[in-house]
Amino acid sequence: MEKTYDFPEITLLITHYNRSHSLENLLKNYQRLNCRFGDIVVSDDSSADVHLANLKKLQDRFPFRIITTPKNKGLGNNINKGQDAVTTPYTLYVQEDFEPAPEFPERLAESVNIMAERPDIDIVRYYAYLRYPYLKPFNDHFSEMYFPAWATNYNKLHYYSDHPHLRRSTFLNRFGRYVEGIKSDKTEYLMCVSFLQNKGKGLFYNDYRNLFHQKNSQEEPSTVSRKNWSTTGNPLIAFVRYFYRQMKFNYDIYLRKV
Repeated sequence: MEKTYDFPEITLLITHYNRSHSLENLLKNYQRLNCRFGDIVVSDDSSADVHLANLKKLQDRFPFRIITTPKNKGLGNNINKGQDAVTTPYTLYVQEDFEPAPEFPERLAESVNIMAERPDIDIVRYYAYLRYPYLKPFNDHFSEMYFPAWATNYNKLHYYSDHPHLRRSTFLNRFGRYVEGIKSDKTEYLMCVSFLQNKGKGLFYNDYRNLFHQKNSQEEPSTVSRKNWSTTGNPLIAFVRYFYRQMKFNYDIYLRKV
């Protein structure tokens, strides 16, 4: 008999925009893993009618609530209104284009136990493009992030990330609401700054590329676009970009109130 994982203290919060088939894939994977939550909230950012119709159909198969808006207001608003609808102590935040690996329910159960024992832990991160540069061992699966003010690796900024993570549902009270009406990368950046300014603490999953997988299909590609200068490998541009980010990041952390 397959094991069932019940998480009555967790709400699965999924942000969604025009990728209803990706959402279906995510929900099917949780169902396949026998992973049950106290609640599931799908926060939709004014998707096209065809995707909203698909969401309604999916509700016949999966128990989730839809939080909608008549006008597209961006990622910040989408997370804020979704988090406002959560009533459980913990929130598992996942964007719709991810799917969990088979071992995820065990790691989620472990995370809840850790956060129950350690009230100072605000967030447990499960996925990243890059390993967080400043870690100290916590247990077999997780490391604790720390933020050395003197360190020069710009990626120390990403102590917080919008990628899949477990957090306390009081997150907005502690770190403030996501800034609305701006691009998603800027929204995430400002939350990173606020998280650091407010002395947030978190764990980072050691095998960070294998607990979740991001699935962007041709039919439902990523909706995030970035300027070429921010990703180009040109050495001169990369140097200027690094210098600019270091100056701006340190100014924002130590002198600017987000």
